[in-house]
Amino acid sequence: MSQQNIQPLNKTAHANTKIKAQKNFAHAASQHLAPVVVHEFSRAAAEFPVVFVKNAESGTFQPVALFGVKPGENLYTATERWEGTYAPASVTQFPLALVPESAENDKFMVVIATETAVVNEDEGNALFDENGEETEYLAKRKEALGTYYEHAHITRAFTKELADKDLFVQQNLDINVGEEKIAINGIYLVDEKKLNELSDEDYLALRKRGFLAPIYAHLNSMHQMHRLIQKKAALSA
Repeated sequence: MSQQNIQPLNKTAHANTKIKAQKNFAHAASQHLAPVVVHEFSRAAAEFPVVFVKNAESGTFQPVALFGVKPGENLYTATERWEGTYAPASVTQFPLALVPESAENDKFMVVIATETAVVNEDEGNALFDENGEETEYLAKRKEALGTYYEHAHITRAFTKELADKDLFVQQNLDINVGEEKIAINGIYLVDEKKLNELSDEDYLALRKRGFLAPIYAHLNSMHQMHRLIQKKAALSA
């Protein structure tokens, strides 16, 4: 949400603001990956490779869905409609987001990116009614943002557990698209061998926390790499 004039949502400043329905999520056109939360793994994994990337500064891991095989390339925004049956919440919640009010407290505020094609005052879903009250549309969007925040918290616990158990392995993928050879570097996968070598106690702990299903969804999602290669080949043809 950079360079799009991010403002705290305000019933006075945004009294007439509307958000148009998005068919294509064009704001994500230069994103070759986007964050996903564990609660999305099963749906996302049916569409995209779901992998992990590592923050170079903090050393923490983040699960992401791959939309392209090269940085800056999103194969799902190539036409007027999103080229898939699912889009992650980190993409669909735009132009709204939830951010901390300050570093000192745990309160959050809703912000809106105003300089984008989907935000205007003429058409779309109104955020406030004529009395300055939140519309049902905005209430639902805010509820979804709150749920996503909770899920992101659980996702951080999930990735920390995998990292603590040393289950991540870095993977460099070399793929061929027609005559072009493309290297995908810097992604991490759960090492299935290490997973199977866990003690019964550690494996059971993962199961009890509900972490096994997303782990296997992630592993199975690597079959979707073929889908990305097909999309890339079709666009390059």
